[in-house]
Amino acid sequence: MRIEEHPILGTFEKGKTVKFTFDGKTMEGCEGEPIAMALRARGVIIHRYTTRRNEPRGVFCAIGRCTDCIMVVDGVPNVRTCVTPLREGVDVRTQMGKGPERMQG
Repeated sequence: MRIEEHPILGTFEKGKTVKFTFDGKTMEGCEGEPIAMALRARGVIIHRYTTRRNEPRGVFCAIGRCTDCIMVVDGVPNVRTCVTPLREGVDVRTQMGKGPERMQG
């Protein structure tokens, strides 16, 4: 169920296998592939829930134009996972509404 060719990112060589977490569960994916692709390969299709109606959303455009694939990545909300490369140890979480408030530093 892995996407072989991306309309914007093109094709790419399968990177080394890396571990990441999704909602606290350890998963594996290919380094450099979009986070959304790694999740889809593991059967995860819901990335966020809407603010008003709490409706599930997932990958829609897959080119970074819409916001259906946004998730909380390493504590940062609203990350477009369809164009964000996977890397070792990244923490990905389902986003609820607008996501958590960012820490001011």
